[in-house]
Amino acid sequence: MKLVIVESPTKARTLTRFLGNEYQIMASMGHVRDLPRKELGVDIKNNFKPTYVESEGKSEAIGKLKKAASKAGQIILATDPDREGEAIAYHVRVLCSKGKKEKFIRITFHEITKAAIEEALRSPGMINMKLVDAQQARRVLDRLVGYKLSPLLWRKVRRGLSAGRVQSPAVRLIVEREREIKDFKPEEFWLIKEKLKTKKAKYFIAQLIKINDKKLEVGNKKEASLIVTNLKKAQHQVEKIVSKEVKNSPPPPFITSTLQRAGSSLFHWSAKKTMREAQQLYEKGLITYHRTDSVNLAQQAIDKARKYIEEVFGKEYLPEAIRRFKTKSKLAQEAHEAIRPTRISSKLHARGRAGKTQSSKLKGDGEKLYKLIFNRFIACQMKEQLLKRNVVDIKADKYLLRAMGQREVFPGWKKIYQKSSNDQIEKPLPELSEGELLQLIKVITEQKFTQPPARYTEGSLIKALEERGIGRPSTYASIISTIQNRQYVEKIEGFFQPTLVGETVNDFIIKYFENIVDYDFTAKMEDDLDKIAQGKREWAPVIKEFYSPFAQKLKKVAEKAKRVKIEVEKIGKKCPQCKKGEQVIRLGRFGKFLSCSRFPDCDWKAVYVEKIKGMKCPECKGDIVIRRTKKGKTFYGCSNWPKCKWASWRKPRPEGGYKPKNTP
Repeated sequence: MKLVIVESPTKARTLTRFLGNEYQIMASMGHVRDLPRKELGVDIKNNFKPTYVESEGKSEAIGKLKKAASKAGQIILATDPDREGEAIAYHVRVLCSKGKKEKFIRITFHEITKAAIEEALRSPGMINMKLVDAQQARRVLDRLVGYKLSPLLWRKVRRGLSAGRVQSPAVRLIVEREREIKDFKPEEFWLIKEKLKTKKAKYFIAQLIKINDKKLEVGNKKEASLIVTNLKKAQHQVEKIVSKEVKNSPPPPFITSTLQRAGSSLFHWSAKKTMREAQQLYEKGLITYHRTDSVNLAQQAIDKARKYIEEVFGKEYLPEAIRRFKTKSKLAQEAHEAIRPTRISSKLHARGRAGKTQSSKLKGDGEKLYKLIFNRFIACQMKEQLLKRNVVDIKADKYLLRAMGQREVFPGWKKIYQKSSNDQIEKPLPELSEGELLQLIKVITEQKFTQPPARYTEGSLIKALEERGIGRPSTYASIISTIQNRQYVEKIEGFFQPTLVGETVNDFIIKYFENIVDYDFTAKMEDDLDKIAQGKREWAPVIKEFYSPFAQKLKKVAEKAKRVKIEVEKIGKKCPQCKKGEQVIRLGRFGKFLSCSRFPDCDWKAVYVEKIKGMKCPECKGDIVIRRTKKGKTFYGCSNWPKCKWASWRKPRPEGGYKPKNTP
């Protein structure tokens, strides 16, 4: 009997469909060994040697693996093709080998299909210790930062706080953006547009762009009013028309980061949710491996996509040449592929229903994500969208106005895929000719103010982390989850805002450990970890380079730094218990709550409720408020609870309430 070991039961069930009775397939249920939970587990004096123990709650699974391994003639390690998967394979071998390493072989595949499994079994290899070292280095490094810096935060800021090597720079991004917003001073400006009519009685809108061949700058209502008066007197004539055909190329197939960003913008999913759904799709054999930096595609997959395009949409949608995309990441392996469906067949997808999965069991969010991946993959091999764009300049005395319009000549890849829900084409302009006189119908003025930079969403934060080289695509979901769980940031209506605790910790770390949150330093550390995976550096010297100055800094800060006080937010009400203190908002284990500013002298506390402006309960017309579960998850409820028990995971719409299934 040959024993195949994978990470999850779902993956094991999928492999069972492709392997015969001579194979026994078992799941390790994730990592089987890790650093101890309640101690450092790293011997700093002995070249940072880690101490591993069996992962908590895995005794039963490990026992079954050991028993099966002792009876097996050959043990095939078929964990995921990345650092984590390689580390799991290594630790399984350590626990199950009993000194007989020759029984173990390692296979990797990037899609769970019969062909891929058979190919992997024909060319097995051994565990890649470079990848194991890279995972071990990251784990040790993060443990050193967390276990050494966190106790210092307890003494100098507040007990229970913690710091992370990649989480702290992410918090810094959010704090800096919030301060940019607070410091932003809006400036007034005015837009001036005109509604014009052609000689054929067709209407269109043009915008004023220049005065006396200089760029338009209108800063107040008085200036705008003077221009309006002059425009009403001026003769309007078409000065120039420029028409051109524009080609809009399709986006590349998904990689991990772009999939997470698409999940955020299209479905309002967290990165964690997107990766969880993608993991299920991969383990069911429906998509290729979802942790990848590469936009490379297998020739066989491209051929199937082109055949699908021709059969479903027609030859006119098929480009003559195969479209290849350039991978931006220097570390992406060309052997790895972009995220794509594993089966592409027009027989499985009727016209107008492209992306419908072959699995009847796939429903809900899994099906939504599968269709998105399928459609993006097909779109990347389709012809460009063709647009006819017209730019019309209109002279009105010393003023120059411009009207722009476009129409779609050929939909191309847009036939199957939209980048976002806001994808729209500008309205086409009416037929015009140079020298044509136009009739002014109305001058429209709009007062505007410059806007501060937008707060980060999950999608934009992932993009910022990726651009700065902080973390890696497979870590973005855990980074974002961690900074929320630690209550350093909170997500309000889809946007991240730092808490007072987050700002205080961020300022403390910047003051005393600037390199921990320095973007360039963090990116360099990630590069060093990647070099370990490539075999270009040894892992222990990389850790030593970081830890030696870090340890010295820890000692100095512990001796000299003063304790920092976390400010509290006052709400302008007196404490109902002592009548002396003020009600303040504090952060507890499960989120915000109200307490007295005189705590601990006064122990009054109450639930903190945030009202949503303009939103009313659809059942009793009470105020809609933000509530939190015992685990800190946000939901929306009625302020008249418990009399009215209306609740929703989603924010209600102004025009009516929304009450999905399984409400809080």
